Amino acid sequence: MSPLTALTYVLPHRALSSLARKLAYSSSPAISQRLIDTVVAKFGVDLSEAAESDPRAYPTFNAFFTRALKPGARMPDPDPRALLMPADGRISQCGNIEDGRIFQAKGQSFTAAELLGDEAAAEPFANGLFATVYLSPRDYHRVHMPWTGTLRETVHVPGRLFSVGTDAVASVPRLFARNERVACHFDTDFGPMCVVMVGALLVSGVETVWGGIEIPPYGGPVTTKDYRGRGIVLERFAEMARFNYGSTAIVLLPPGVAELAPQLVAEMPVKLGQRLAKLL
Repeated sequence: MSPLTALTYVLPHRALSSLARKLAYSSSPAISQRLIDTVVAKFGVDLSEAAESDPRAYPTFNAFFTRALKPGARMPDPDPRALLMPADGRISQCGNIEDGRIFQAKGQSFTAAELLGDEAAAEPFANGLFATVYLSPRDYHRVHMPWTGTLRETVHVPGRLFSVGTDAVASVPRLFARNERVACHFDTDFGPMCVVMVGALLVSGVETVWGGIEIPPYGGPVTTKDYRGRGIVLERFAEMARFNYGSTAIVLLPPGVAELAPQLVAEMPVKLGQRLAKLL
């Protein structure tokens, strides 16, 4: 474990994330442009793909961070049976959910029930598939639908806000099942599908297209929002949510419905819309 990861055990996670949120939404040009310039330079952000390529045109750092892409900058896999990668980033891990457990890194795993905050909600995914996609500060920060689904419910599970960088993933036990997160449950034509938006240190918020701001608040009780009967249908490749800073999206699929794209391996860079899996 690196000294920085060790330090995150004692840092005031929520206070730091609240401060990061205030800075991200500040309309002060001195603050927003300094933050934008720093991130563009440090992480090599490619603004040529953005709908607005001028970094000076963004009124806040959050507007820059949640920027839209140009039409056609990402296209869905043309195979109509392909489930799609939900975001730009890199594969942290992907594979089978074995005996209800999701692989995190060598020597580390957690249960689907821990991730979702509910044993019953995890049952349909036992022995299914998972894919964990890490979004770095340079990436497009909107998350899109892998497959067409009808929203059933969202569950905001309170937790810590550890870093989700490579060292933290390798050394913090049950990291993704400990961090603050929102599980978005959908019903599809092949059964249930879940996309989990996992927060991280300095992540100032998660928003969904149907409900607006989901995080903050930080902490508090587990909060379930029931959308049954509301007819909220999101099409394959449609935007579903966004992070206000880089973090992680985890896709869960039930067993026997799809196989992961064979080329996917840990640490592989990926793009929104490429093939994640294919229906059997």
